[in-house]
Amino acid sequence: MSGRPLAHHNPPLEALRAAPLLVASDLDRTLIYSAPALGLAMPDAEAPRLLCVETYERKPLSYMTETAAGLLAELAGSTTFVPTTTRTREQYRRIHLPGPAPEFAICANGGQLLVRGESDRDWQRTVAERLASHCAPLEEIRTHLVRTADPAWLLKERTAEDLFAYLVVERPLLPDTWVKDLAGWAGERGWTVSLQGRKIYAVPRPLTKSAAVAEVARRTGASVVLAAGDSLLDADLLLAADRGWRPGHGELADTGWHAPHVTALDERGVAAGEEITRAFLHAAAAPGHGRSPAPDGSGADGSAVDASAVGG
Repeated sequence: MSGRPLAHHNPPLEALRAAPLLVASDLDRTLIYSAPALGLAMPDAEAPRLLCVETYERKPLSYMTETAAGLLAELAGSTTFVPTTTRTREQYRRIHLPGPAPEFAICANGGQLLVRGESDRDWQRTVAERLASHCAPLEEIRTHLVRTADPAWLLKERTAEDLFAYLVVERPLLPDTWVKDLAGWAGERGWTVSLQGRKIYAVPRPLTKSAAVAEVARRTGASVVLAAGDSLLDADLLLAADRGWRPGHGELADTGWHAPHVTALDERGVAAGEEITRAFLHAAAAPGHGRSPAPDGSGADGSAVDASAVGG
């Protein structure tokens, strides 16, 4: 389940603006941020205003800056914007992004393709066939995770959509070599491992975001793809895109991952999410309409972003 072929990395901005455009972005720690991940290093009086975009158990959970929310609403109204996440469908549906509801969304790291909110059965069958042919079964991986994890640092063990498994751990107590050892064992069985915050993911190698994005591009006729992500599970998505962005935090930044057509931002935390939405909008701005977004984060028509007008 590889992504679509790399056609032309770093195409001229004029070419990006002329082509049917698809914007595929990871969500957590790329566009949206929990309170611990916000990275608000400035004095409180200088902190940006935030918009809550997710609640969980009746409590606010994930945020964007209000400026980022306004930029994303404009982007979603002018391109095919595709939220592309490792979250399950249930977890994704807790999020209320600004702008029109996306026609397409990708969940479970590419295992679920939502079309106008409903799971696409044809894509589910395609994924199931590929996983059965190319990697060890989920139960074998899950059994190994449970057997080798130490209760001293293991908080939760879960499977997602019957496609992959993950652990929630006490990160400070996690042995330095455990994830590396797991990755070696899993790799021999066709699975990949990713450490993101307190979660350790074990994901079948054929289960990729890029494959699902390629399917959306095929259906929409998009000839240019922009992408963003922060973790190793986003690497294939970024490599398959025409242009990409990654924040200054996360697995990709920590490991020094780079590609010629992917911009490595200096910004960290929620400020990186704002910069990514701004970069998307600049790349997608139509020529000749006076709609080049202002660098101060105001709307592409030069007007200030009105947070009260940002939909859920």
